[in-house]
Amino acid sequence: MAYRNKVYVAFDGDNDMSAYRSFQMWDANSNFNFSFHNAHDLNHALDSSQEETIKRKLRERFANSKMLILIVGEHTKYLYKFVRWEIEVAIKLGLPIIAVNLNGRRKGDDLMPAVLRNELHITIPYKEKIIKYAMDNWPASDKKYRNDNKTGGYVYPDSVYKDLDL
Repeated sequence: MAYRNKVYVAFDGDNDMSAYRSFQMWDANSNFNFSFHNAHDLNHALDSSQEETIKRKLRERFANSKMLILIVGEHTKYLYKFVRWEIEVAIKLGLPIIAVNLNGRRKGDDLMPAVLRNELHITIPYKEKIIKYAMDNWPASDKKYRNDNKTGGYVYPDSVYKDLDL
């Protein structure tokens, strides 16, 4: 088994690429206290013409991933070919899932993909500080909740946001 130290980010590549690029910018910029080992840095070249080839390469990325961050935009819930598949793979692998709302909401809403609604995950707004906090803290909570057979969506209390000045 591969050492899992990567963060797999799933998103709508047609509409939410700028949000994903911000993750990369925060990681590269020393003015931000944000870092992650991006699973998408592995096997860059994907033959976009063959769905099974893409999914094979994405499975390789998952094999090195310790969590899934799902960027939830306006169209994410309609993406079945890859995003839904990526969510299903993360669920099967038991990866902690962080749903990041581009609309700024702190909880799930009707934009959340249906496949995730009853699965264990945390929902947070698209803000660098809370994303970093969730990456640092959600995996331990996820493990505890899984051990207690908990499911569904979770949110951080207002006190966490206050402590982060959000």
